[in-house]
Amino acid sequence: MEAYASDWVQLLLRWVHLITGIAWIGASFYFVWLDNHLLPPKVPKDADEGIGGELWAVHGGGFYVVRKFSVAPKTVPEPLHWFKWEAYSTWLSGFALLIVMYYVHADVYMIDRGVADLTALQAIGISVALLIVGWIFYDLLCKLLGLERELVLGLTMVGFVAVCAWGLSLVFSGRAVYMQIGAMLGTIMAANVAHVIIPSQRRMVQATERGMPPDPVDGLRGKQRSIHNNYFTLPVLFIMISNHYPMTYGNPRAWLILVAILLLAAYVRHFFNLRHRGRTVWAIPVTAALGALALAIAIAPAKPSTAREAPTFAQVQAIVAQRCVSCHAEKPTQPGFAVAPKNVMLDTPERIGASAQNIYEQAVSTRAMPIGNLTGMTDAERSTLGAWMAAGAPTR
Repeated sequence: MEAYASDWVQLLLRWVHLITGIAWIGASFYFVWLDNHLLPPKVPKDADEGIGGELWAVHGGGFYVVRKFSVAPKTVPEPLHWFKWEAYSTWLSGFALLIVMYYVHADVYMIDRGVADLTALQAIGISVALLIVGWIFYDLLCKLLGLERELVLGLTMVGFVAVCAWGLSLVFSGRAVYMQIGAMLGTIMAANVAHVIIPSQRRMVQATERGMPPDPVDGLRGKQRSIHNNYFTLPVLFIMISNHYPMTYGNPRAWLILVAILLLAAYVRHFFNLRHRGRTVWAIPVTAALGALALAIAIAPAKPSTAREAPTFAQVQAIVAQRCVSCHAEKPTQPGFAVAPKNVMLDTPERIGASAQNIYEQAVSTRAMPIGNLTGMTDAERSTLGAWMAAGAPTR
């Protein structure tokens, strides 16, 4: 009953996380697009009143005109809409999901005894510490480099993420490495809103209400962090769906695949940001596509050796029963599982035969299963399953 309730809690949190994430990312994409499409005001009076750019649009059966002040209006109108709760709700729901899925079930989702023999508290401690360290490192870097050295800042962050991913691959399961990097980037994004963007906007509003000119640096700092968040979005979205694709996190060089795909995702975001400014640089998507293809070819896991006598089905069934059926059965016995993951059941010969390809991909090719190698499947057992598959996966 506890596992069943946990599944419903995870579903609800994942749903909320998805909904609020769509709202946050949609706002981020829209305002960056808007900034890149603003044109100088056509009416001289608007420019005299401080309007720095305007945009006309049609949507949903109506015409809209959006105007942006170079710094601030003379007075603050009511109501003034703020965009912050989308970010806060996304982070809160995501952190709650991290707790109920990964922290509560650290032995299943975070720890791989074949990688490092951690306790659940040690794994959770590393995770929480990195969320904090990631924000502190990034924030100090932004303050140190200021507003003009964005290339240096970007390259340094790429190096930092790569080092974190590599280091985590020495202590966490592959799946947990991906989720941890995603949580770290998501925390940086939410902290940008809470500690830089909103405070900067609040100071600008307060100065305008007092009849004083706002400090333009506040607007520049807020915009800098907003653009950084815009570039983080596609990498974080990839990580959100990566747990469905074990050929990524199950690869022996999973951390390298992660870094490469995050770079490609940010590269794609850069293409669209440039295109919104009127610069279509086709070299970007072409290079990204070729890079992805080269990546897939270069670091695809090698097929395990199956040059041995084909095992009997009885041997295969014994391995599956010992290593897989605790989760993949009509009534799982593994704590934390109310139903078989993805409804894959391996508790009869017929079901094993029907899932032969899936068994090969998950347990032999990517080694993603058993999750975190929870049941301790050995290399010899994986080789036996590979030889069985090479022989045509007979069930007699």
